Amino acid sequence: MKKELREQIKQDEFAGGLEQAVAWIGAHRDEVRIGAGVIVVLLAAGGAFAYFQGQRAREADRALRDALTTFEAPVASEITAGADRPSGQVFATAEDKYKTAAAAFEGVERRFGSSAAGLRAKYFAALSRIELGQVAEAEKALGEIQARGAGLEPELARVALAGLYRRSGQVDKAVEAYRGLATNPSANVPPDFALLSAAQTLEDAKRWAEARTTYRQLVEEFPASVYAADARTRAEYLQTLG
Repeated sequence: MKKELREQIKQDEFAGGLEQAVAWIGAHRDEVRIGAGVIVVLLAAGGAFAYFQGQRAREADRALRDALTTFEAPVASEITAGADRPSGQVFATAEDKYKTAAAAFEGVERRFGSSAAGLRAKYFAALSRIELGQVAEAEKALGEIQARGAGLEPELARVALAGLYRRSGQVDKAVEAYRGLATNPSANVPPDFALLSAAQTLEDAKRWAEARTTYRQLVEEFPASVYAADARTRAEYLQTLG
């Protein structure tokens, strides 16, 4: 009996609530129409925004792929005599290629700078500038990418910066960068490779003692590394140089 009574009360409450809702809608038809219209507009705007975002992402990816095609295109002097000429674009000189690639990547960055494709384009534009010998511009761009913190592009920028310092003779900066990569557990670069690069940088600079110490560090910390045998050989050789 109590259960039936509770069910009846629930039904009466629902019916009463429904009657009140119907009455309110009848008394506020204009507000309801406006509210419904606003909801429809918001839903349409949300759908349009999602479509727009998707369209921009596709455009950014296409633009980045086109720029990468330029970056990877061959130079005439690289084609072996007698070999078939590649079907794509062939540049007369490396300078022509990297100038064109840098402009293309920077165009992608300007249009899609806040996207993943825009950030990747900024990275490749910096690599193009390195190939052109424009060290200051490349270092600035890579530093800005690195400053973003974690992520693939910042890690790639750290590696590229270390290589840039090495190529431009900034030995201390290069070694510091490689050692930072070697001690960073979240880095995408194998620590043994980073140590090897630091040792090679020191050896190239004729800083024999520091290079020898770094080679030995690699052997001691990573005895199973594919670089361990070479590092041991280099350390023994540098020992003879004093």
